[in-house]
Amino acid sequence: MNKLTAVAMVSAAVVLAACGKGEEAKPQEQAAAPAPVVATSIVVGLDDNFPPMGFRDEKNELVGFDIDMAREAAKRLGIEVEFKPIDWSAKEAELNSKRVDVLWNGLTITEERKKNIGFTDPYMENHQIIIVAAASPIQGKADLAGKTVGAQEGSSAVDAIKKEADVAAGFKELKTFGDNITALMDLGTGRLDAVVVDEVVGRYYVAKRADEFRVLEDHFGTEDYGVGVRKDDTELLTKINDALNGMKQDGSAGKIATQWFGADIIK
Repeated sequence: MNKLTAVAMVSAAVVLAACGKGEEAKPQEQAAAPAPVVATSIVVGLDDNFPPMGFRDEKNELVGFDIDMAREAAKRLGIEVEFKPIDWSAKEAELNSKRVDVLWNGLTITEERKKNIGFTDPYMENHQIIIVAAASPIQGKADLAGKTVGAQEGSSAVDAIKKEADVAAGFKELKTFGDNITALMDLGTGRLDAVVVDEVVGRYYVAKRADEFRVLEDHFGTEDYGVGVRKDDTELLTKINDALNGMKQDGSAGKIATQWFGADIIK
């Protein structure tokens, strides 16, 4: 090997080493962040014995006003919807444990519930009405003193009654039931003197048995219905709100209401 060749080899080695060091010093590019997961379906928790909001028909299929509203909203969002009957008295636990994604079944918006649930804008106004037997002497809330009154356990009817503590204190008993239908059945058999229930449910039921029951003019307050989601699920909340607002504006929500209530009672 002559001197010129040796010098050339050393120079090449130095150049290669310098290149290697430069490459090692170059900061590595950060990996691209994974794309957000887009929800393709939602699970709606409901009480499947809550006509006309959500219940089973003679074919044991889930039907109702809120069922139709949820299906229409899901269609607009381009997602699938699954309906899951739950213990309504444990609805917040079902939602926050992620066994369901949405509570959509005549859910009353209250300040207490807002602590644990995110709500859409109201889509319907409701009252907690009092139903008695057609022949009952009861004419108003004052006449409930000494009487046995029924309501659904965990419902806003119970909350509304408790807000009027002076009236509730006069009851012989406030008896709670797993669902409104059972309470109304007990009213029909005389085991209860009155039932406090959501207006949409009560009037639907009374209309079918107008000769047996009547609705008092007195009630336990006015409230709004909304769709409930987990408080941290803000994206889903916004999407459902947008879908509901669109349904109100183009008349779709009113059409669904008219099919179930005979009138557009959308708020």
